[in-house]
Amino acid sequence: MNLVWMKQNQMGWERGTETNNLHDAKEMTAMMNKNKARRRERTKKSVTSPPKPIPEMISFECDYNNGAHPDVLLHLVETNSEQTLTYGFDRFSDSARKKIAEACGVDANDVHLLTGGTQTNATVIDAMLRSYEGVVCPATAHINVHEAGAIEASGHKVIGLPHKDGKLDADTLDHYMRVFEHDESRDHIAQPGMVYISYPTEMGTLYSADEIATIYATCQRHGLQLFVDGARLGYALAADSTIDLPFLAQHTDAFYIGGTKVGALCGEAVVFTHGNTPRCFFTIIKRHGALLAKGRLTGVQFDALFTHGLYLRISRHAIDMAMQLRKILVEAGLRLHVESPTNQQFVVLPNELMHRLEQQVLFTHWEPFDDTHTVCRFVTSWATTYEELEILREILREATA
Repeated sequence: MNLVWMKQNQMGWERGTETNNLHDAKEMTAMMNKNKARRRERTKKSVTSPPKPIPEMISFECDYNNGAHPDVLLHLVETNSEQTLTYGFDRFSDSARKKIAEACGVDANDVHLLTGGTQTNATVIDAMLRSYEGVVCPATAHINVHEAGAIEASGHKVIGLPHKDGKLDADTLDHYMRVFEHDESRDHIAQPGMVYISYPTEMGTLYSADEIATIYATCQRHGLQLFVDGARLGYALAADSTIDLPFLAQHTDAFYIGGTKVGALCGEAVVFTHGNTPRCFFTIIKRHGALLAKGRLTGVQFDALFTHGLYLRISRHAIDMAMQLRKILVEAGLRLHVESPTNQQFVVLPNELMHRLEQQVLFTHWEPFDDTHTVCRFVTSWATTYEELEILREILREATA
């Protein structure tokens, strides 16, 4: 059948007008209707029972599976048509750096905007360490477990130490360093040059102000730098009023403020705390493939997050949701794996219940607890709603009935 003829008749049908080929069109329509009827009949014969409706999934899997907070998106849209300088020299990035610097009590020249957590860790650690130095951390640290060897790929050994619920103890660090310093063969070993901790930890736990101060003092005593991974920093600050950004600036050598998990599409703001931005840091960022040509992307977002207290406000919402989540889990008779005051809640689920829940709820299978139980992680974020929590409550009620 001629393609031009088919196109002409298609146009005729769409306009609802008469065509010279009306008779052929009617025949074709009748044939199509017969074929549809045959398919319906075959379907009826092959299906013995009606299909079950697919349940709507709710997600407590992580805190970066939404887009961005509406205020962040609005700022991106409102500024979209403006042409700016590139590579982070735009006015939005300047504004963001100044706001972050003021919040932390540092110089704006020591604030740098990158895009992702692993990228930020790899870039900062490589910039701060000498080529022969390694980084000490809890064995559960993100750089040691979930970054595919990114730190060691740049030549820096990751030295994992024992921990308690994800936290590195100052005494553990001090003991390791004293053993190292008295080792006669220490020149044959990767030289510790930095301590890396996360706030909050990978287990959702928090260091107290005294614990961070003691770790920092231990680092200074042994000639180590302290770097704090703040991918979820907003949630830590919202959960513990005794620690704020100026405190971190006074008790670390560098840290970063996570945006990706706290309301931004992407972005992490690195803060060097004592005028100690590494020499040629811009070039080091470039060398790590971490320099955005359109640096305004992160600048606009952090400019919005640090306007009218948005960053902490949406972080507090996530903590409120997490406390409600924890209450729901406990009321369902489930055992908490750790006491987490932040937006990550870890619970021990019987495997049978876990498999029932995962038909309707997204969450993370963290690690086996024993042969019949699994530690699972449920996470809230700035975008979690009361409605999602109530749906989870009902799902758990039915699953444990």
